[in-house]
Amino acid sequence: MLFDFIISLAEVIIFLYDIVSYPIYYILGYRISKKNLSTPSPQPWLVTEGSEGISFVRETSKDDSNPIYKDIILDNKVDTVKKALDYSAKKHGAKICLGTRQVLGESDETQSNGKVFKKLSLGDYNWISFDEVHRISTHFGRGLRELGQQPHTPIAIYAETRAEWIMSAFGAFSQSMYVTTLYTNLGDDAIIHGINETEVDCIITSYDLLPKFKTMLAKCPRVKTLIVMEDQLHQTDLTGYQSDVRIIQFQSVVTHGATSKVEDVPPGPKDTAIIMYTSGSTGTPKGVILAHENLIATSTSIMFLEDFRQDIYIAYLPLAHVLELLSECTMMMFGVPVGYSSPNTMTDVSTMVQKGYKGDASILQPTMMCVVPLILERIYKNIMDKVNAKGKNFQKVFDFCYRYKLYWYHAQTPTPIIDRLVFNKIKALLGGKMRFVITGSAPLSPQTHEFLRVVLGVTLVQGYTMTETTCTGTCMDPEDNSVGRVGPPMAGVEVKLVNWEEGNYRVTDKPNPRGEICIGGAAVAKGYFKQDDKTKESFFEEGGKRWFKSGDIGEFDKKGSLKIIDRKKDLVKLQAGEYVSLGKVESQLKTHPLVENICVYADSFQFNTVAIMVPIQNALMKLAQELGKSGLDYESLCNDNDIKQAVISSLSSYGKNRNLEKFEMPTKVTLSPEIWTPESGLVTAAFKLKRKCIQALFQPSIDKMYAEIV
Repeated sequence: MLFDFIISLAEVIIFLYDIVSYPIYYILGYRISKKNLSTPSPQPWLVTEGSEGISFVRETSKDDSNPIYKDIILDNKVDTVKKALDYSAKKHGAKICLGTRQVLGESDETQSNGKVFKKLSLGDYNWISFDEVHRISTHFGRGLRELGQQPHTPIAIYAETRAEWIMSAFGAFSQSMYVTTLYTNLGDDAIIHGINETEVDCIITSYDLLPKFKTMLAKCPRVKTLIVMEDQLHQTDLTGYQSDVRIIQFQSVVTHGATSKVEDVPPGPKDTAIIMYTSGSTGTPKGVILAHENLIATSTSIMFLEDFRQDIYIAYLPLAHVLELLSECTMMMFGVPVGYSSPNTMTDVSTMVQKGYKGDASILQPTMMCVVPLILERIYKNIMDKVNAKGKNFQKVFDFCYRYKLYWYHAQTPTPIIDRLVFNKIKALLGGKMRFVITGSAPLSPQTHEFLRVVLGVTLVQGYTMTETTCTGTCMDPEDNSVGRVGPPMAGVEVKLVNWEEGNYRVTDKPNPRGEICIGGAAVAKGYFKQDDKTKESFFEEGGKRWFKSGDIGEFDKKGSLKIIDRKKDLVKLQAGEYVSLGKVESQLKTHPLVENICVYADSFQFNTVAIMVPIQNALMKLAQELGKSGLDYESLCNDNDIKQAVISSLSSYGKNRNLEKFEMPTKVTLSPEIWTPESGLVTAAFKLKRKCIQALFQPSIDKMYAEIV
């Protein structure tokens, strides 16, 4: 009671302080340089309407008023990735380019539960310049030629995100070779499929992943060469591999190339650069064919998004993902230093950072990064867990500070005192200087979006892109402070909505047009590798442009900003006639403090949905204590009916507060104690749900849940 009075008194004092200080801040012009986009404003979208569709396009890619675009693309005629690297070296020369954290040592640390974690002692970042990146890449490409690789043939890269990955790709491009990219956490069968389908005979991998080829090579008969990126601490063990496969160190290939007399064979704009295997949520991964002109078109679009020339970029997402690959390529054209990291070493509290050492972000102090929603959801939950662990009084203080900053954020006014006392400590998680974050690949919940934008003090924009469009589509304007939207078309991209009668979405809908999203422009891929039927199904030519049918359902507002409202494959019609968007429900429930991951299932012959959920172990144990079941172990709790009923009740209340309809909410839940990983086959490498795989594994539980519904 006394504490509540103190909080109320503090609110009154701060309110009076705001009244006195705001005019001073306003006169001094101490305001956030963001315009409030809550009211309509003119936008440069050209709108075309027809009976079947409505298009929004931003025709700015030919506009030479953008100095970055004019300098790089127009004046230097950059139309391939090789020319982009040549430009970067010429323009930025001795400036630092790629940074790798020094590993000083490693040790094993036994946890209280008996598990053993590997811990690293880490030093500073070691940097190489733009000139050095160009030299190493060029020599590596010539070294590939010395090994017998020919222009216009494929190589594969199967490695973690690191400097040697991008330099290997640049080297291949310099000789008109194209790169097959493979996620490191794809299952062995998917890796073997990608290697065999593209018929590569040379694979570039890392020290950590090399041992997997002791078994995989037997199923990849064309592979004759493995190039290994060296480890900082350990020598590569070459025993136990097929005798007819040569294994060569990355640096040796560079050395061979340095004395090579072969000429570079530069690619043309229409030559294939990448065959990028998507971590598809159904079926065998598909290889997307991306030409050099596709990659440059995407970099051009990014140039119109923001001026990044003074930034420092932290790289940790898989380079086999189109978002990371295009971000790094574009940052290099901007002259932005790229520092490499991993989720295991990024922050001071990351799992592999030894006590007493700093995480990568603390050392690098980056200002810009790309993320996927899963990472942001985990950051949100970690912050809230730490707040809640400090007791109810602290929660009240934090809630007041958050509401205070949220109000002034929307008023475009900084809060330096609250930031210094509270939020700068949170911002320090990412190094303290982070200013710009882009998220894509899956929907980000509005609650998480607004929360992190406020407490981290960053510009957090959400985009909508895919591999098939080379990471172009739509992206929020940096000055847009709304949530739940993915922004207008990127520069040079046309986005069209087309009627989907089955789902009752039409471009004539009021107040806003709705329909299936189709993306057209120079960034749209050639198609799927060796899958002509699927290419014809998803790609088409119209109006002089190449188009891709996304399968997602969108809605344009009056300002040309897109909102994803449904997905054709995720839409299920219940027995009573209601349509349920499974992805929409999951995106809301994933932010619940009990939920690690969740898959909602709907049977068209039933009146309700059910769910399979991976709980957060600590949160479930806490719930068990509240229910008087603290004597049960974790797996027993997942099977306990009282626990499951309590979880459903909590999810229902949570969903109701987030405007989910009653028929959308699961009425039964199965708790899965095992975390879903790409290795388990239940999520993709980008951590999207594999619905069919989850359904197949949990079908008995699904049948049981429906049988229990009265």
